[in-house]
Amino acid sequence: MTRVTSLGIVTTPPSTSGNTNAHTSTPNWRTWLPSYILLALIWGFSFYFIKYGLEMFTPVGVAFGRIAFGALTLAVLSLVTKTPLPPRWSWKYIFVASLLWVSIPWMLFGFGETRVSSALAGIINAATPLMTLLAILIAFPEEKPTRQRIVGLLLGFIGILIVVGVWNTSGENDPVGMLALLAAVVCYGIAFPFARRYLTGPTARERIAPISLAMGMMLWGLVVTTPIVAVTGITDTAFQTGPFIAVVLLGVLGSGIAYVLNFTVVTAADATTASTVTYFTPLVAVIAGALLLNENITWNQPLGGLLVVLGAAIAQGVISGRIGTWRKRM
Repeated sequence: MTRVTSLGIVTTPPSTSGNTNAHTSTPNWRTWLPSYILLALIWGFSFYFIKYGLEMFTPVGVAFGRIAFGALTLAVLSLVTKTPLPPRWSWKYIFVASLLWVSIPWMLFGFGETRVSSALAGIINAATPLMTLLAILIAFPEEKPTRQRIVGLLLGFIGILIVVGVWNTSGENDPVGMLALLAAVVCYGIAFPFARRYLTGPTARERIAPISLAMGMMLWGLVVTTPIVAVTGITDTAFQTGPFIAVVLLGVLGSGIAYVLNFTVVTAADATTASTVTYFTPLVAVIAGALLLNENITWNQPLGGLLVVLGAAIAQGVISGRIGTWRKRM
């Protein structure tokens, strides 16, 4: 059993009873559900903040600003909670996790949103659970392919095709931008099980506090993005208060606080459960884009997004698990 708070982790040895589904029958969800809900809201608004920040910053500049303000936030939290930096053995794994979770996808999302709407970016991000499960099946054999998972993956893939509108040849949604977003989601899909195996799960050498992990990722992110912005520049236009505040909030909330919440959920639950936070971020992203940016939402985007979420839920057994629970209660 694992007892988790939003600022740290206290663990006891895992159960050896052999019941791989024990976590579904214990009240551990109480320790991570509040973090899970807050994380969905923060990351849902992140696509709006990215879009708004691009009115002044370059795509790499948005990523760099997000990392910098996230690192500053985490540094303050580390000092307040007296949380040390990650141990030496973990830095090589944190570097890989940072590339997959921070540097590469954040630059790709910034670039993608210069060509497509923030709402569409949020919807495509909903494919993260599918990519996570696919990565587990291919490279992290903790789970075996079943008919249910195959059906879920196929349904989710159809949903992605509907979201991007494969039949649309008018160029309304830039294909390069959508490919960039999909590539970012692939990075996320690999990052979840990688972090679970080497940094947060029961096979990790030792448990590391979420603040330490997030801080390590932001520091590696600065190492990667600083040379790039030194060459390409950070901004495209003169200083603007609104976009600057958007990037600050993106860093403080979306990078600093959210990544502590994210690692809390990954550690308390598992990789696939944590990745399902993207079931709810599209709804937040669509509402924010429509109300705050006056973005046009076409019929296929929410429909495809619904199929993506449904496919991910089926593939990960969320729906069948809920049905089984309801049957037992009847």
